[in-house]
Amino acid sequence: MARAGMTEKKAVATPTGPAKLWMDEAPEPRLRLLLGHGAGGGPEARDLAALARELPEHGVSVLRFEQPWRIAGKKIAPRPALLDEAWLAIPVPADLPLVVGGRSSGARVACRTATAMGASGVVALAFPLHPPGKPEKSRLDELTGAGVPTLVVQGERDSFGRPAEFGAGPFTLASIAHADHGMAVPKANNQADALSAMVGAVREFVLRFAG
Repeated sequence: MARAGMTEKKAVATPTGPAKLWMDEAPEPRLRLLLGHGAGGGPEARDLAALARELPEHGVSVLRFEQPWRIAGKKIAPRPALLDEAWLAIPVPADLPLVVGGRSSGARVACRTATAMGASGVVALAFPLHPPGKPEKSRLDELTGAGVPTLVVQGERDSFGRPAEFGAGPFTLASIAHADHGMAVPKANNQADALSAMVGAVREFVLRFAG
């Protein structure tokens, strides 16, 4: 097991190729949060990294899954069914409650597979409600179909769906001031404050499932 504050990386075999699990273990774990990355980045994305850095001290072990296509050095993610297949192969012990989630494409995977994973909840960071400029191509059904309590953490400037576009639904929505799809804010605003708000919203949500 990695020491507190140290990320351990473990190879994972999946039906679609080798993957990797980035593990930041809590000193006294009460819950596991399993996160997937987006189609445009990896486990080192600023929001995923912030959660891995901050949540273990609150009893939440954070696992970040790096999809096989990234390990293989490919630039484009495969179709959703293959993403789900790799994700479902992750070996997660059943000794602690599990919350699944991710950012963007990873959030979609988590929503589609939450019940199959036996998850207690879903954390959807920067959920891609629709492609930029194409609100008619909604993916809301994936979000509302998660089947478990769901938190959406969305930047106010997210071109894939601003908070006001989500409307009411079977989910909780947290809006991050000034943030875009990557949870980045303009230079006139404070990036640390945006990440702190994101971490706080996720922490409050996931700890309700802690053992």
